[in-house]
Amino acid sequence: NQSGGRIYNERLVLSMVRHQDGLPKSEIARLTGLSAQTISVIMQQLEADYLITKGEPKRGKVGQPRVPFSLNPEGAYSIGLKIGRHRSELVLMDFVGSIHTTREVSYRYPEVTQLLDFVSHNVPELIDALEEPLRDRMVGIGIATPFELWNWGDEVGAPQAVLDAWNGFDVKQEVSHAARLPAYIQNDATAACAAELTFGNEAQHDNFLYIYIGYFIGGGIVLNGSVFEGPSGNAGALGALPIRIRKPDDSSDGSYQLIRDASKITLQRMLESAGEDASQIWNTDSDWSSLGETLDTWIEKLAEDLAYATISAISIIDFPAIVIDGDLPKNIRARITQKVSEKLADINKQGLSPVMIVEGSIGSNARVLGGASLP
Repeated sequence: NQSGGRIYNERLVLSMVRHQDGLPKSEIARLTGLSAQTISVIMQQLEADYLITKGEPKRGKVGQPRVPFSLNPEGAYSIGLKIGRHRSELVLMDFVGSIHTTREVSYRYPEVTQLLDFVSHNVPELIDALEEPLRDRMVGIGIATPFELWNWGDEVGAPQAVLDAWNGFDVKQEVSHAARLPAYIQNDATAACAAELTFGNEAQHDNFLYIYIGYFIGGGIVLNGSVFEGPSGNAGALGALPIRIRKPDDSSDGSYQLIRDASKITLQRMLESAGEDASQIWNTDSDWSSLGETLDTWIEKLAEDLAYATISAISIIDFPAIVIDGDLPKNIRARITQKVSEKLADINKQGLSPVMIVEGSIGSNARVLGGASLP
């Protein structure tokens, strides 16, 4: 209908201005296929709503000066909540994706009551950090969370009573009540994928498989420039992907899920078995160089598994790019990306389209930024 079409066009224009900062009206009209008059009306409304701002006119050789438009950072604010198995985070984010204030809490395992206390105590402080006239531009809280937290008790080490509390707990409704804000929710790896698409994706890929290496490995799918969540919101659940590597001299089945080797919890267990300190892997600002051979072994096996996962993915959808990101130091992320490329070069890819293995650009903030972008 007419109202829905107007809203769609406004969102389309905002998306283009976000990805191509400094666009003039004439270029927006060309890219959207909308008339100059329609674009003029849309831009006037977006300006009135404080969502975009005019830049200084740029005079060319002929014609009228071109006025570039950019998103107004103060146009809207939102709260992002990332619920993790080891740590939860809250951020105050502006309209261009800049983080203004953060809060975090660490724990052995996530508990319902602790989460709600964390939200109710900290969200008002984040909002109060804004100047008073800007507080009315707070649009809500976006939640990035693993689905079915109660199903991973053995891996997390949580008591059964703690897990049972999550089963049937309405995260969206309860967080909304604790924050006193409208709430939106998305799988945490899908949210990270959305953050890469919105705030990263420097090569401007319209189709890619996104891999996020965190406590457990997860992922997301981008098709035709949009995140594809699937009917249940769980598309790209890479942790459950079966991997089967059979050596010529090995008659065993050898099948297992990708989550077994390609998660940070696996690295933690390997370090603990070797008598090494594993605490530093939960701090992405730390130097992992002291982890030595254990880290090398983990990266080697992880890369081999991701190479086979890539083959499975591009056999179904010919993704031109696989983006590897994670709650990892940048140099470790780069090592993994390079190693996956090397492993992929050794696998038979006959009948498949070429694929690029590229490094993600956001890292540890991807999930909470993706959550914050939902409102």
